[in-house]
Amino acid sequence: MSQPIISTKHLVKVYKMGDFEVHALRGINLDVNSREFVAIMGASGSGKSTFMNIVGCLDTPTSGEYFLDGVEVAKMDRDELARLRNLKLGFVFQAFNLLPRTTAVENVELPLLYSNKLSSLQRREKAMDALNAVGLADRAEHYSSQLSGGQQQRVAIARSLVNDPVVILADEPTGNLDTRTSVEVMEIFQKLNERGITVVLVTHEMDIAQFADRNVVFKDGKINKMVSVEDRKIATEELSKIPVLVDEIEL
Repeated sequence: MSQPIISTKHLVKVYKMGDFEVHALRGINLDVNSREFVAIMGASGSGKSTFMNIVGCLDTPTSGEYFLDGVEVAKMDRDELARLRNLKLGFVFQAFNLLPRTTAVENVELPLLYSNKLSSLQRREKAMDALNAVGLADRAEHYSSQLSGGQQQRVAIARSLVNDPVVILADEPTGNLDTRTSVEVMEIFQKLNERGITVVLVTHEMDIAQFADRNVVFKDGKINKMVSVEDRKIATEELSKIPVLVDEIEL
């Protein structure tokens, strides 16, 4: 059996605030397999965001082990973490984090600017391929202000894809979106997952978590529950049940 793409063992994170210690993670053991789609859930303060920051190489644990695609992460320094993050991971956030005075395709190109191995033409081609993958190639030259919330999130997903990551980490990616647009975004994640990309999604919405293969529920810095999703929702099927509003139709 192949090794997990993400593996944490006895993961602990303690934040010191003056004389106080905040135990954000209390010994997390979790394996995520390649090509799996996992939803991380839990109330505010449960530890799910801290866990995602460590998995995303944005923070380091106080103790414990973390392996990403077979590479031990927990003991890496900041520069090593940055290199691994750029090679292996794609990020999607609730707030989109797009540059407002930059076109969609230029936003998608941003992660590629850290590489001196690609020409400007190659960067543009990869960015257009990523936009095409999320169905937004025809909006490549539009600015953020000219895009709907759902389209902006598609640009953000395309940006997460442009470095060919093995894992996409999505933090509340549907939090600012209406119901239909949220399902459209989940349709993209499911299609990317079918292509072989592992997806780890943080959400507080139970209906969104039903699009994943497995739900992992955090509570008080520990994993409270792990369940395989029965009757998993298929986004393409769910979209057929949601009426399209007149103002959502492209004219």
